[in-house]
Amino acid sequence: MPKLELDHGNPAATGRVTADTPAVSLTRAFTDLLAAWRPHHPELLDRCRLLLLDGLAVAVAGAGERGPSLMAEQTRAECPDGPATVIGHGFATSVVQAARVNGMAMHVLDFEPMWNPPNHALSTLLPALLALAELRERDGEGPQGHAVLRAIAKGVEAQGRLRLASGQIEPARLSIHPPGAVGALAAALACADMLGLEGERLAAAVAVASSRTGGLLANVGSMTKALHCGDAAANGVQAAMLAAAGFSADEDALGSPRGWGASLFGATFEPAHLLAPIGIGRAINPGPAWKLFPSQFATHFAITAALEAREAIGADALKRISRVELRTPVMPYIDRPRPYSGLDGKFSWQYTAAIALLDGKVEPASFKDERRFKEDVVALLDRTVLIGDGAISGRFDQMHVEISVELNDGQIIQRRCDAPMGSWSRPVPDERVTAKARALLVDAIGAEKTMAVERAIAAPGGFHIRPLMALLA
Repeated sequence: MPKLELDHGNPAATGRVTADTPAVSLTRAFTDLLAAWRPHHPELLDRCRLLLLDGLAVAVAGAGERGPSLMAEQTRAECPDGPATVIGHGFATSVVQAARVNGMAMHVLDFEPMWNPPNHALSTLLPALLALAELRERDGEGPQGHAVLRAIAKGVEAQGRLRLASGQIEPARLSIHPPGAVGALAAALACADMLGLEGERLAAAVAVASSRTGGLLANVGSMTKALHCGDAAANGVQAAMLAAAGFSADEDALGSPRGWGASLFGATFEPAHLLAPIGIGRAINPGPAWKLFPSQFATHFAITAALEAREAIGADALKRISRVELRTPVMPYIDRPRPYSGLDGKFSWQYTAAIALLDGKVEPASFKDERRFKEDVVALLDRTVLIGDGAISGRFDQMHVEISVELNDGQIIQRRCDAPMGSWSRPVPDERVTAKARALLVDAIGAEKTMAVERAIAAPGGFHIRPLMALLA
C-alpha cells in the first residue's frame, strides 16, 4: 500500500503518495485501490440490489416533475434516438444525455437515500451505470446487471471517501453542494471500471471528471439542484468513455496543489481518507439512511417530531395551535420560514413541520404549490418560530430537533427527535424500503410492470438492464 506523506504546516499542501518503486500519484493510488477491490460479498450485493430498486422507483416517481421534464424535452429535440432509456418519457437517447435526465429525475423529489458524510450518492452514480450498461448490452457484451451491482458498491465507496477527504462534514460548513463535488468522480471511476479500464486509463477517467465538478448551494430549492446530480452522472460516464478513447488529463488531478482537493477544499482537504483500507464496503458500513419522506434529510427530524406531537395533540385540536417553536442545529440553507414554492418547501424546517402537523403525513403531493399556499399552511407558518441552537451538532448521526406546540388554552406539547426512522441508529427492515419502492412504481407504471421490475432485480443469475429499463420508459 502506498504511503501518504503530508505537510501539515502548509495549508495549501494536499499531500503526496509515494511507493517504494515506482512513485505513484494520489489519484493513481486511489483508483488502484478501488480497482483491486472485489465487491462480491452476498450482503453487499443484496444491499446494492435494494439501492437499485429504490433508485429506479424514485426516478420513475420524479420523471414527470417540471425540471426533469424540461431537460427531457430539450434532449428529445436534440438527440431523439440512442441506446439509453429516458425514464418516464418514452424515448431513448445518448448515454450521456440519458444519464443527465435520469439523474435529475432520481434526485428531484429528494427521496433517494442519504449518506454519511451527507451526500446524494445514488442519483449521481446509478443513472450513469444504467446508461452505460444499456450501451454495452446493445453492443453484445452480455447481461450487465451484476456489473451494475458491483459498480454501485465501488461508486458508493468512492464517494464516501471523497466526502471524508473534503473535510466538510457538517452541512453548515459546506462550501459546495456535495453531489456536485464528488459525484462525477465516483461515476467516472465506476463506469471506467465497468469498461475494464485499469492503471493510467482508470486514473485518467477520474482526472477528467475532476475538472467537471461543482454545484452552488445557492441553487438548493430550485430545479437546478437536481441538475447537480444529473450533471455529475453525465459528466462521470462521459469522462470514462473519453478516457477509454485515450483522452488525457493531469496524472494527479486529485492531489496536485492546483487540483481537485486544494481548489475545492483548501486547508480542510484530508487526502489520507482516500487510501484507508476497504472493509465490507460503505454501502453496508455505515450504509445509507433510507428516506421515508421526500425532503432534505435534516427536515426528517422536524417531521418526525411534528408527527409525534400531532399524535399527542389529536387532529381535532389542530385549529387551536397558537404557536410552534422549532429548536434545530444552525443550518441557514434550510431555515426558510416562507418557502417561495412547494419545491422550495423540501428545504424548509418550518414548512415540513407544518405539513406534518396539519396532514399527519409527508408525501410527494405535500410539495406541490397547491398545498404550499393553502390557507391552513400559510396561517401555521405565520405562527412558527425557529431557533437555531449552535450547541446542537449539525452532523446527521449526532443531531436532534425539538418541537414545542402551544395551544390557545396554554397547553404545551413537546417532542424531540434524535433520529428519524430509516436513519443509521433507527434502521428499517429491507421490506419497508421495498414497500416504499413498490408503491412508487405501482403508481407510475402499474402493478404488472412493477412485479416484472422486482423479479428482474432479484434474479439470482446475471440479469439484463435493457429490458428492465424498457419497463420504465
